[in-house]
Amino acid sequence: MADEVQARLDELRRLIRRHDHLYHGLDAPEIANAEYDALFDELLALERAHPDRITEDSPSQRVGGAPLPEFAAVTHEVAMLSLEKVATAAELAEWHGRCLGRLGDESLAFCCEPKIDGVAVALIYEHGRLALAATRGDGRTGEDITANVRTIPSVPLRLQGDAAPPRFEVRGEIYISKQDFKAFNERARAADERTLVNPRNGAAGSLRQLDPKITAARPLKMYCYSLGWVAGDWRPETQMEALQHLAAWGLRTNPEAKLVQDIAACQAYLEDIAERRGALPYDIDGVVVKVNSLEQQRRLGAVTRRPRWAVAYKYPAEEATTRVLGVEFQVGRTGAITPVAKLEPVFVGGVTVSNATLHNMDEVRRLGLGLGDRVMVRRAGDVIPQIVSVIKEGAGGEQFEAGDADGAPAIDQGAQTGDEAALANSQGNIKLPTQCPACGSPVVRPEGEAVARCSAAATQCPAQRKEGLQHYASRLAMDIEGLGYKLVEQLVETGMVKTPADLYRLDARELAALPRMGDKSAENLLQALSASRSTTLARFIYALGIREVGEATAQNLAAHFGDLAPLCNATAEELEVVPDVGPIVAAKIAAYFGNKGNQALVDELVAEGVHWPTVEARVAAMPLAGQTWVLTGSLEEMPRSEAKQKLIGLGAKVAGSVSKNTAQVVAGPAAGNKLARAEELGVPVMDEAAFLDLLRANNVL
Repeated sequence: MADEVQARLDELRRLIRRHDHLYHGLDAPEIANAEYDALFDELLALERAHPDRITEDSPSQRVGGAPLPEFAAVTHEVAMLSLEKVATAAELAEWHGRCLGRLGDESLAFCCEPKIDGVAVALIYEHGRLALAATRGDGRTGEDITANVRTIPSVPLRLQGDAAPPRFEVRGEIYISKQDFKAFNERARAADERTLVNPRNGAAGSLRQLDPKITAARPLKMYCYSLGWVAGDWRPETQMEALQHLAAWGLRTNPEAKLVQDIAACQAYLEDIAERRGALPYDIDGVVVKVNSLEQQRRLGAVTRRPRWAVAYKYPAEEATTRVLGVEFQVGRTGAITPVAKLEPVFVGGVTVSNATLHNMDEVRRLGLGLGDRVMVRRAGDVIPQIVSVIKEGAGGEQFEAGDADGAPAIDQGAQTGDEAALANSQGNIKLPTQCPACGSPVVRPEGEAVARCSAAATQCPAQRKEGLQHYASRLAMDIEGLGYKLVEQLVETGMVKTPADLYRLDARELAALPRMGDKSAENLLQALSASRSTTLARFIYALGIREVGEATAQNLAAHFGDLAPLCNATAEELEVVPDVGPIVAAKIAAYFGNKGNQALVDELVAEGVHWPTVEARVAAMPLAGQTWVLTGSLEEMPRSEAKQKLIGLGAKVAGSVSKNTAQVVAGPAAGNKLARAEELGVPVMDEAAFLDLLRANNVL
């Protein structure tokens, strides 16, 4: 019996480790959450019944142990050096020239990857098990944070396979993703708890909690970016080879890491990442460029505290301090009244920022914000800048009173009407207006909601009308080229357009008579409107602007119902069956289509010729319709999540395991069991180059 218990414990731990790696490391789960939970519950039950058989590397031990009295000091066997920083192409070229000078003009290839704005750590594995985790500290001495790091799901407590060296150190970055940071703060605000200032501070603070249970509750992740040292004879030859081995052992590596063959390709990579910076799932402050050959790294060596073989290319900072000059209240398409801070202009994230969102009045209260305060402003990519904290007197930056000699204006809240903003008063207090700044209707705050709203219907409030039309025309909705906000303002203010259906009734002559239009612009707009009549059901649902229905939810609704009529007639209970649609969202969708005015608008749009193919017809026409594909290994050109979406866009179903029904397997570097299973079953396999050719041939790359 005892042997059976141990065998089951070993099997459960093996299965859970495997599924942890698939979910947290490869973003390719093979089982549902309920199945995973059942495995974990069985493990916990067996360990409770046999506490003497609990091991340190058991998945159950991630929950965190007893609070620590303090962090012990750790001396790094090999120093964790800082990197030289460059910020221009000329500085990068100068560094490249110095490398060539020391190597005698040898050819140089580089490994590039995003420099995640997180916390650098070192992990030591002994015989495949996590033995120690330490902060970088001063580079020579860090702090022992093993108990906290053990709680992070993407850090394996035990490595996969038995090919890893008996003892080695791996280095990486622990961070909080943008999505997880947003979700954590939303939960904290709802519970009236302290929020995190920004992802990097949140990660650093989480790792330095004396109570590991607090760390376990934080959404931390880790990417490994290099080997520190290795005991034994094995050595990789290149940085990319090292990353591939780390991935094969179950350590999470960044799919954006790329090998480039010369400095020109390196510069192209820097420009590509800069362009996609805002779309990356994590914050970055630059790109790390490393000489790929480890032998060349050894010969280049280090100077003082910096290696000569690597450099950090830094992008413009995304945080800066400035002062709040005033607050205006803007009205959104759903009537939401949003306070927006008017700032003393400051350069942050590559642009000059003079406005920052404050979300709602609860956020103003949480920040303790008043007119004239010095604040920390954050901007990430294309995200609207936001105030993350108030810098109090004595914490850096002088304070000043509204209307004093430093230039902050004395402003009367509510003094402006119509489309002008209601502003904070001269006492520094920020008060919610009692009337809508756009239409004068009473402002209400529905029970249980953090957001105050204009009580008028969208057709009665010009601000809601403008925002709704802008949303309808946006790229992810009906994609009406040329219908920008200025033109929407003109159409609403002249009374030419009250609802989206009115757009399709516009007259060329009247359009051409508008300021800055003319015959050609009017003709182009009418052509764009005509083209928008042919769309997809998902785009149309999203364009309607139903509260809580974003692009992903609209796609799920379209896939589930197939056409508009079943969706319009669905009950809240029927809507809850749709993936990612809970009771609150279901109630809002049902209420939208239950409103006679909304239903009349939908009918008008259809009568004006807006149409779409049914989901069945669209999928049947796709090149990979009916096929099941599997992704395995690490793709170098794009994240696997992006590859998955491209396959779905071509009609394929993307599965997590290989079977006799699999049509095709795409295998990248470090492909493992799935590749072996495909070869065993005779399933066709293509490499990444062939996969990219397929995407190009179908115009999705």
